[in-house]
Amino acid sequence: MRASVLVAVLLLTVSHGFAKDKKKPTLPPYVLNAQNVAILVDPDAGISPDNPLANQTAQKDVETAILRWGRFNPVLSPQLADIIIVVRKGNGRLVDRTFPDPRQNNRPGSITQTDNSIAVGAQTASQNPSAPPTTAPSQTEIGAVYDSFAVYEGHVNDPLDNPPAWRYMAKDALHSHDVPAVDEFRKAVAEAEKAAAKKP
Repeated sequence: MRASVLVAVLLLTVSHGFAKDKKKPTLPPYVLNAQNVAILVDPDAGISPDNPLANQTAQKDVETAILRWGRFNPVLSPQLADIIIVVRKGNGRLVDRTFPDPRQNNRPGSITQTDNSIAVGAQTASQNPSAPPTTAPSQTEIGAVYDSFAVYEGHVNDPLDNPPAWRYMAKDALHSHDVPAVDEFRKAVAEAEKAAAKKP
């Protein structure tokens, strides 16, 4: 029991450190040269019975914010992406009970932008990804207190197994509509581009 509490406190400290860290690392060239981006729900994220659509909503909000930015072109397939953004909605609790569901990233369809709107079109699926699977046992998630936004390199084997190029974790980082994590990423890209322009 003491070990579990220690692990939970350590995870909270690490997450808090990510949110408050003022030093912003320089982004690698593959981020600055990227064109296509795929936005995925963290495969390790479970579905909360209290808010089963939290991660999908965050995913769509990030896609919308990326489209409005205009710097990258969102695509549905990670295989076509130069960079992969992985999002995970925090629950504000050190420990939470969720249901695993690999269907969260099964979204065949397209992403389109018109003059006045952005639409994510999807084909009709045989399963409802918003509903927790009835036969799946619940799991315990530890340390998912804050919203998480991480950027990984595309076109590599097992991209999510590699360290992210950039990560932002904070309370309400994936808040609907304004999505502060995307604003922070925009700042990081702008700073990296400015630094790269100064190099001979």
